[in-house]
Amino acid sequence: MLVIRRAQDRGQVDLGWLQSHHTFSFGHYYDPHQMGFGSLRVINDDVIQPGGGFDTHGHRNMEILTYVLSGALAHKDSIGNGSVIRPGEVQRMSAGTGIYHSEFNGSQSDPVHLLQIWILPDQVGLPPSYEERIFSAAEKQGKLRLIAAADARENSVKIHQDASVYAAILAPGEAVIHPLAAGRQAWIQVAQGSVDINGHRLEAGDGLGATEVDSLHLRGINEAEILLFDLRSTLDGAYSESEA
Repeated sequence: MLVIRRAQDRGQVDLGWLQSHHTFSFGHYYDPHQMGFGSLRVINDDVIQPGGGFDTHGHRNMEILTYVLSGALAHKDSIGNGSVIRPGEVQRMSAGTGIYHSEFNGSQSDPVHLLQIWILPDQVGLPPSYEERIFSAAEKQGKLRLIAAADARENSVKIHQDASVYAAILAPGEAVIHPLAAGRQAWIQVAQGSVDINGHRLEAGDGLGATEVDSLHLRGINEAEILLFDLRSTLDGAYSESEA
C-alpha cells in the first residue's frame, strides 16, 4: 500500500525569520492522523532567514538528523560541539539523557534550507552523542547512498534504531530500485525537484509511505533529491514520547 502526503497538506509555521513545514505533528501543529511513520517521528522542512535561528533549547531521548540543502547552519551544543553544516553534510545528534543546542544561520545575506528529522530511539537513557559525515553529490548521483544506520555500515552515521536512511540525487530519467524485505516499510521524502515513485508523481515537499510493497522504483522527472527511510514495520514499546 502506498500513501502520499502532499506538500500543501503539511503543517505550516511562518515566524518571519523561519518558514517551516511539518510532515508530521510538531509543536503547535497537531493532527492525530499524522503522528509519524513507524519510528520516523518528525520531518521538518525549514528555511531560516539570514541572521535567524533557534536559541539554546533542550532535547531528550531522540535521534536527530539534520540534512542541509542550501546555505550553512551553525551549531553549538552542551557537550562541546560547534560546527557549521553545509550541503552534503549530515549531522546526527543522539539526545539521550539530555542535550542542549542552538542552531543559527550566520549569513547576513543567504537563507539556509534544511530538513530536520527525528527518529525514535530503540532505548532511552543513552549518553548524548554527536556525529557528522560528508556525502558528496557524486556519491548520491543516480544511486541510493546510505547516510545513517544502526550499524554505521558504509561509513554512515550511527543511529540508535533499526532504520536505514538513504539519500539520492536523480537527474531526469535516472532510476533506482529499493527492495523492501519482509517486515519492513519505507517513507520517501522529496527534498527538491520531482520524481516518479511506482507510477506516482511527487514534487518537492511531498512524502510517500510504503507498506506491504516488495520494491520501490524511483525515477527522476526534474532534477530531484530524495531521502528514503527503510524502517521496521512495527515499533517496540521501549520509547515514551513524553520523554522528548
